[in-house]
Parts: sequence; C-alpha cells; structure tokens
Amino acid sequence: MVIIDELRALDRGQRAAFLASFLGWALDAFDFFLLTFVIKDIAADFHAPVSTVSVALTLTLCARPVGALLFGHLADRYGRRPVLMADVAIYSVLALASAFAPNLIVLLILRTLFGVAMGGEWGIGASLALESIPVKSRGVVSGILQEGYPVGYFLAAIANLFLPQVGWRVMLGLGVLPALVILYVRRNVQESPAWEAQRAEAHATRGPTLLQALKGHWRRLAYVVVLMTCFNFFSHGTQDLYPTFLRVQHGFAPWLVTTLTVVLNLGAVCGGLIFGALSEKIGRRRAMVLGALLALPVLPLWAFGTTPLMLGAGAFLIQVAVQGAWGVVPAHLNELSPPDARGVFPGTAYQLGNLLAAGNAVIQARIAEANGNNYGLALAIVCGVVAVVLAAVTWFGPEAKGAAFVSDAPQP
Repeated sequence: MVIIDELRALDRGQRAAFLASFLGWALDAFDFFLLTFVIKDIAADFHAPVSTVSVALTLTLCARPVGALLFGHLADRYGRRPVLMADVAIYSVLALASAFAPNLIVLLILRTLFGVAMGGEWGIGASLALESIPVKSRGVVSGILQEGYPVGYFLAAIANLFLPQVGWRVMLGLGVLPALVILYVRRNVQESPAWEAQRAEAHATRGPTLLQALKGHWRRLAYVVVLMTCFNFFSHGTQDLYPTFLRVQHGFAPWLVTTLTVVLNLGAVCGGLIFGALSEKIGRRRAMVLGALLALPVLPLWAFGTTPLMLGAGAFLIQVAVQGAWGVVPAHLNELSPPDARGVFPGTAYQLGNLLAAGNAVIQARIAEANGNNYGLALAIVCGVVAVVLAAVTWFGPEAKGAAFVSDAPQP
C-alpha cells in the first residue's frame, strides 16, 4: 500500500517529527471537542443558558488567529521544536485549569486563552513535519497530519461515553494529557532541517520580524486566507450542527448520535489518507477540487436520508470528500509559504480563514429555523454552495507542488 510504503521509507528522525506533529494536532482537537460534549452539564452547574456557555466555543475560535501569529512568529525566530513544546504545555495547562473554573466568567477567560495556544499548534506542527520529510512523501504525510483533527474528535466522543460517571470537570481535566507529547518531542524530535538551513543562510540566531517576513507576500496571503475561509466553511458546515441535525430533526438517542459521529470521523480519516496520497500523482489543486466536487452527489443521501443506515453512509461519504480535500491543505500551504515565514504563514492563513467562517453555525441555524427546523436543508445549502466556490477558488489559484524547503540540499 502506497501510504504504508511512504511511512516506512521515512527514517527514525522523520517519523518522530511526523508523529509528534500528528499527536499535537489530534490532542489539541481532543481538548477542544471535550468542551462541546459537556456544554449542557456546565450550563446546569453554573445556572446559565446553554447559549451563554456556547460562547466559550466562539471565543476559542476567535482567539486562534492570535496564537497562529504569535507562536508561528516565535517558531520562525527560535525554531519549530522548542516553540511546539511550549505551545503544547500552555494549551494543556489551560485545558486542565478549565476543569477548576469557579464560575462561568473564569471559564470563558480560560477557554479564550486556550484558543490562543490552540491556534499556534497547527502551523508549527505542520511545518516541523513537512520540512523534515522527503518531497515525495509530503502528500501522504499531509493527509495523515490533517486527520489528526477528526481523530481528536473521535477520542472526545469516546470519552463522552464516561461523562455520566465522572462529570464535566473530570472530562475537561483530561485536557492535560497532551502534555505527554512534550516528553516525546524532547526525547525523539530534532529541529527542522529547513529552519536550521534558513538560520545558517541568514548568519543570525534570529529570523526576520513578522512584517519583514511577509513583505511582498500580501497578495498570496490574502488569497490563502480566502481559500481557508472556504475550507473552514466546508468542514464546519458539515460537522458543527450535524449532532443537532440528528437530535432535533430525527430525534435520535444519544448513543445513536455518538455512533453516527464516529462513522463521520472514520470517513474523514479515510478521505485524508486517500486524497493526500492522490495529490502526489495528480497535483494539489486537482486533488482538492476533486474532493470538493465529489461532495455534491453525496448531498441527498447525507442531508435527506430517512434511516440511520442511509444517514450513516451519507456521513461517511461526505467526510471522505470534505476531509479528502482538507488532507492536501498542510502540504499545499507550506509549499506556498515564503521560506522565512513558514512557521507563521500557513497557521495564520488557516486561523484567519477559521475566524471568517466562525459564523457558520449561526447561518445554518437561522436557515433551519426559517424552514421549520429543517437542518438537513441548511446543511445541504451551505455545503453545496461552498463546494462549488471552493473548487473555483482552488482551481484558479497557485500551486507549488514539490517546492524546495532547503535551498542548498537535494530534494529526494
């Protein structure tokens, strides 16, 4: 199998960088999604409306671009490895601290700070992994790295099964587990060779300032932010209100909602693996466009299925398409990035796009409410429109497949 062969071809140091980045992103997502499962319980404990507690999710998402800028810039100046360890430590501590919040205000503050740290992980981790591996392996590794997010969602769903026995504070306390990644990085992961070469070329221990690094690249940054806005609408538009769709419109029991959510995430992982590898053969843009357009014929089954079996099949297939397109993103953004800003450029673009798409849930909820709580219609409209727009934005944009990350070294 191509994917297994590519991973076997990596040496020990390359596999360590890849694994550390994957675990960091997966456990980052795990910490984020833990909160989504306990909002109702927190609301009951603090005697607040569910909608008020849900503000914690919005604040987390809005804070992520700040973290991408801050930690990404630090990674460009001081190295991927030490900043990644610091970032993981910070978001783990903040996740744990959330479990001890004495009131809702403190919880909201902690989750906002958590969002800052969460925003830093993706860009740094992706750069560390993709700068450490051979060019020919980028597509495969990119697809696996991005699927750390649904893996984290999957782990949070499994943890949710124990919620009635342990309570929301213990659930959020599990957010300290990612700190174990620090020990692995410290012991096994080496600094990015591309960053080391960049620093050597500059004959300095510090990289350029943020503005200096991005100078002359504003148009490309603007394009990538638009691209990532489409991508975030694509993913959030097919995930965030899916449990509500199942509970409100279909009246499914919690166990069935959890089961279908697991099926959804299995489809996401499969999509990332398939399309990440495919992008090495047909190119980044073609693979992303193919994933986006494949979502269209699946829409009727996914949004308007009438049985759990039909809805499960639709959930699996739609995420093969959605996360298939997403699986190419880490490699694509890193290849489009300025060499001396690869720590800050991809993550900032990603999180700014995430910020611009943060209103997705509100848009879909209003469409559903205006149509008699028809969430299936709302999901289908947003997904269908965004799939077409995403395909167009991607097709007419740039591609830099195989771009050299280390200018003075041969690229395998």
